[in-house]
Amino acid sequence: MKSTGIVRKMDTLGRVVIPIELRRSLGIDIKDSIEIFVDKETIILKKYHPACYFCDNAADLTTFEGKVICSECLNRLKALN
Repeated sequence: MKSTGIVRKMDTLGRVVIPIELRRSLGIDIKDSIEIFVDKETIILKKYHPACYFCDNAADLTTFEGKVICSECLNRLKALN
């Protein structure tokens, strides 16, 4: 993991501001979703990219009953009927 040298304080509501330079370089825009991971004592923030609920494919996605599913898995589900 590479250090940016940037230090931010958490506010009273538990928020931390991600500097605009980092957001720009990572392609994070206003209202983008951020995924949060924890590894022992480390918190990792990552721009969220939806993926298929079944196979983790991130291409040709659709939503079915609240779950994100790729077209291939959707076709396989249809074939079960």
